[in-house]
Amino acid sequence: MRVLVTGASGMLGGAVASTLAGRGDTVRVLQRRPSDLPGVDERRGDVTDAATVRAAVDGVDAVVHLAAKVSMTGRWQQFEQTNICGTATVLDAARAAGVTRFVQVSSPSVAHHGVGLVGAGADPADPRRARGHYARSKAAAELLALAADGPDLAVVAVRPHLVWGPGDTQLVARIVERARSGRLALVGWGTALIDTTYVTNAAEAIVAALDLAPEADVRGRAFVVTNGEPRTVAELVTRICAAAGAPPPRLRVPVAAAKAGGSLVERVWSRLPRTDEPPMTRFLAEQLSTAHWFDQRRTRAALRWTPQVGLDEGFARLAAAHR
Repeated sequence: MRVLVTGASGMLGGAVASTLAGRGDTVRVLQRRPSDLPGVDERRGDVTDAATVRAAVDGVDAVVHLAAKVSMTGRWQQFEQTNICGTATVLDAARAAGVTRFVQVSSPSVAHHGVGLVGAGADPADPRRARGHYARSKAAAELLALAADGPDLAVVAVRPHLVWGPGDTQLVARIVERARSGRLALVGWGTALIDTTYVTNAAEAIVAALDLAPEADVRGRAFVVTNGEPRTVAELVTRICAAAGAPPPRLRVPVAAAKAGGSLVERVWSRLPRTDEPPMTRFLAEQLSTAHWFDQRRTRAALRWTPQVGLDEGFARLAAAHR
């Protein structure tokens, strides 16, 4: 296929583009920063710029849309512009160009309402109840994308959960930096069970969704993707630290204090001209203290996909990359 991948400068977007190129597809990428990916047609620009998007979509058969504003803080207008309006712009261009397949890369947070998720499936995205600007905007974007599914355009939403691996500047880098500075703390006792997804597994699931998008049991639906190996927050954080040669967490913050402090920090950050991520938010405190693991049977059967890299192998690869 001829495929456009948006947001390929990120870890997951880059992995998706590399997976497609590696199997022989013709790959074009669109993002604001250089992707440094070999063997792809690189375009630079913003997904909210209609002319740029039209040029990027011209001549492709399929689109994998990953570009998004991912942050724990920020003004709603920023999330709305990139995540909702940007998705609408890419969808409009795709339909006008005769694209036949569209994969919207979403997030399980679009259906998270602040309580634990235990063996959950892909519940409907709900912008009204999702927690935080990022989750609400991604929920609205997913609904936009799935509503575009029709006879001429097959649309699938894939929700990878907590993607990590070598080169991760989100989860891994933040944990390691805080561990090395002595500021890494567990919320509560770190006993909440959560699923994560090794980056190549997430990329292969997205490619599988792209391949099978026109099929009746795939198109127009959302799928949560994980490794299917729930672990406690304490174990995951400790193993990430060990892989990077950083000290394990020794501090603990009560759940109630973390939520209250996170709410206060959010208010402070919203009033200051800061672009860095805050040490805690209420959403993050909830995520670190409630279970988040998912029933993967429907996903694996529909996408005909199983993760090839288990957590143990993933941590070994992470350690090798840090060495």
